[in-house]
Amino acid sequence: MNTDLILDIITAICLIVGSLMSLAAVVGLVRFPDLLTRLHAGTKPQIFGLMLLLLAVGLHKRSWEDVPVLILIMVLQMITIPISGHMMARSGYRNKHFRKTDLRHDDLRRLVDEVEGR
Repeated sequence: MNTDLILDIITAICLIVGSLMSLAAVVGLVRFPDLLTRLHAGTKPQIFGLMLLLLAVGLHKRSWEDVPVLILIMVLQMITIPISGHMMARSGYRNKHFRKTDLRHDDLRRLVDEVEGR
């Protein structure tokens, strides 16, 4: 076995697993019952799936010239996806799109009450 065949096999595995993780994120967004679990499904597997897909692209290209672009894509996604998930969760909290029984400890209630003047 030569190294090209091994790299092609690793690339195929990364593509398949990354695609399945992205598919799991989509299924979770559609099937989970409430906002908090949907946000979890939309952020965690999406990041891991994207990591594997970018790794597969890097292995397929076999060029160091593409590595900075792939790292930049990953860093920007790792910054924006959790922030957007956090902002959606705060908006859902303020609009009461979740069950209060799902929360063990509610740190945000005091801040929301202060802002709303209660």
